[in-house]
Amino acid sequence: MTKNERHALIVHDLEREPALRVNEMAKRYDVSSETIRRDLAELTERGLINRTYGGAVRVISSEPALSEREHINVAERQTIARLAVGIVEPDDVLMIGGGITTRFFAQALALYREPLTVITPSFHVAIALGACANIRIHVLPGALNGAEGQIEGAETVEALRRFRATRAFVGASGLTVEGPSDAAIQAGQIYQVMTERAMQSYVLADSSKVGQEALYCYSSWKPNMVLVTETPPPRAFSDALGSAGAEIVFPDRPDA
Repeated sequence: MTKNERHALIVHDLEREPALRVNEMAKRYDVSSETIRRDLAELTERGLINRTYGGAVRVISSEPALSEREHINVAERQTIARLAVGIVEPDDVLMIGGGITTRFFAQALALYREPLTVITPSFHVAIALGACANIRIHVLPGALNGAEGQIEGAETVEALRRFRATRAFVGASGLTVEGPSDAAIQAGQIYQVMTERAMQSYVLADSSKVGQEALYCYSSWKPNMVLVTETPPPRAFSDALGSAGAEIVFPDRPDA
């Protein structure tokens, strides 16, 4: 188990259990107590947990619920969705992740008239495109996360690995020079596989995510990755993506 995997498990376990002790975590993850203390220090510094005497507790605040997120940065998401639709080509096979920005993308994609194939775990994406005679939709199997309106879990990831796509469109809770990340482990795992199985991957995220670090970093920036956002990001961030071979797409005008 890598450090990043252990960090993800610690936060995931704290989402289910209100508190964990250092010795309990050391036994659970098969590492020393000193290693766990270093892990907790790093996770606390990142704002993902709170330290206590002899252990850790979960952070009460987290990413807003889906019903709250759909009313945040609406204009920015709509701009990103229009840009993303402009990237799509006839006969593309698209993997589309869950989340709010990808839902805006699916709604805009419903006006596309050329043949497409879409693979998605998201009920919202499937519903937005379900009436389009030109789009064939494959909804992935797995366990339903009703709060997020998507299918997820080991079965979903396994099924996804059997597909190949020309393009993947995924969301992100955070964007750093290390890569895009998501606040939900299972969503991040789906995004990770999508970026591995698609020829080109597009991260749809508004500028408020830049500099934010979420729990699960699902990919590094690579030459076949593109960030689609609504405004030019900070120079240092852009330079880092350019050095990794990744691209950034944004409107020529802020109000485009």
